[in-house]
Amino acid sequence: MSLPNPATDSPASTTGTSLASHAPHATQPMESHPLKKGLRQTEQRKAVFEALMSNADHPSAVDVFIRVKNRMPTISLATVYNCLETLTDNGLVRAVNHEREPSRFCANLQEHAHLFCSQCASVTDIPLHTHTPPEQIWKLPTGITITQQEVSFRGLCAKCASTQGA
Repeated sequence: MSLPNPATDSPASTTGTSLASHAPHATQPMESHPLKKGLRQTEQRKAVFEALMSNADHPSAVDVFIRVKNRMPTISLATVYNCLETLTDNGLVRAVNHEREPSRFCANLQEHAHLFCSQCASVTDIPLHTHTPPEQIWKLPTGITITQQEVSFRGLCAKCASTQGA
């Protein structure tokens, strides 16, 4: 699996758990995608990236560490944190932050919102139906320029809602 180039690769957004449909590059060999200039493809980065791409569940750094540790027993938690920071800084994944909870990581690079489930603590991607600029959706104070938007909702995921009869 190749680390994608965010300038040229654009994964499709879905709400499923498999990233094979979430990101078209998820099943391609790592060497087939160009990297951002200067980013080395280390074995640790590849393993961390593949752990993120294997499932759309928005894992924490510790979750990623546990997944990678099975395949790479010598990797440390600090290395996983460093890899996640590098992947995030280079626009290959997004850090998802919610209140005071640990950061979670999202491989979906398309514009989308997140639903934080109040019952099971899962995070679900919610694709946008429109690409309308935020200035046309929100009543913004005069003079404000939006450079990035992060929209989140709190509620129940489909699984929890179905068990509650909501």
